[in-house]
Amino acid sequence: MKGQNAWDDRGKPCRQRAPGALADTFAAIDLGTNNCRLLVARPTRDGFRVVDAFSRIVRLGEGLSRSGTLSEAAMDRTLDALKICAEKIARRDVSFSRCVATEACRRAGNHEAFIDKVRVETGIRLEIISCDEEARLAVQGCKPLFDRNRRYALLFDIGGGSTEISWVDVTGGGDGTGRHAPKILTWHSLPFGVVNLAERYCDGAVNRSDHNAMAAEVAEALVAFEARDEIAHRVREGEVQMVGTSGTVTTLAGVHKELPRYQRALIDGAYMDFNCLESAIDRIAEMNVSERAAHPCIGPERADLMLAGCAILQGICRTWPVGRLRVADRGLREGILLGLMDEAQTRRGSRKSRRRSGDGERASAQSKVPS
Repeated sequence: MKGQNAWDDRGKPCRQRAPGALADTFAAIDLGTNNCRLLVARPTRDGFRVVDAFSRIVRLGEGLSRSGTLSEAAMDRTLDALKICAEKIARRDVSFSRCVATEACRRAGNHEAFIDKVRVETGIRLEIISCDEEARLAVQGCKPLFDRNRRYALLFDIGGGSTEISWVDVTGGGDGTGRHAPKILTWHSLPFGVVNLAERYCDGAVNRSDHNAMAAEVAEALVAFEARDEIAHRVREGEVQMVGTSGTVTTLAGVHKELPRYQRALIDGAYMDFNCLESAIDRIAEMNVSERAAHPCIGPERADLMLAGCAILQGICRTWPVGRLRVADRGLREGILLGLMDEAQTRRGSRKSRRRSGDGERASAQSKVPS
């Protein structure tokens, strides 16, 4: 592809310009079971500024729970989306990137062939990350939303093929740079996501009885996690906050606010009481698939998946009745970007230190030359 950056073995574009010639640009791709998302950003003093973005529902994991492999149709849809991502990365002259794949690629028997095909056709080198790395990146991305007045946080990310739940000490300590960094005390990956759970219950044509059964199944799967860490005790003591990052949560917030169209600025960081969550879920449950497809904050691509996502959310909220949820329209991609920016800053610091050291050695050598 003309003008496209070349990727190295770590999946990061090789630099196409002299270091420091312009401000570095960073990119993150998150390829999940349901979505393909790209974020391109440049660092600022207090974080970063997004300069480009892309998101498309590709349903890479469609049928995976039955076949154990990625279907040709799903791979073709995903490749089309990744080609757009590659074009945007090239156009923005990206210096560093990280492109990750999660549950669908972790589980698929033909993931290696798919990864190779992506590399050949787009130049993107996908990195399949573990569940714990996925949880770590989500925590890093959501860090600005944590309330330090409550020591603990339950952070969950409802995906297409799994749901990652992290139990976090918000006041965990430093990150080696003198800055505050939340500490993950433990994490748990539920084998339930909106795609595979909906497929198990009538391919998404879920009625109220099915919906209740899904929520009960999720709650049952959380029993061991709760027993091990006794999070409910901390909840009763009022020490716990809850943060949710997923299309399910952000869509519910849009439905609750009755937005004429989805607006991230009105959703990211918003709080929702549990009774408001239940009311929004009830409204969605009363709609048929066509009505959900027509809703401006749901749309046709999420219409048959929303109730599965709502059931997962209800299972979590019933296990840990914190009472209020903070909505995060951010997560893994933001965590990737912040990590890349920290790495770049560390490398620049090392180069400066070596240059200073070299100047000092030369000066010392010169001072020893006989007059």
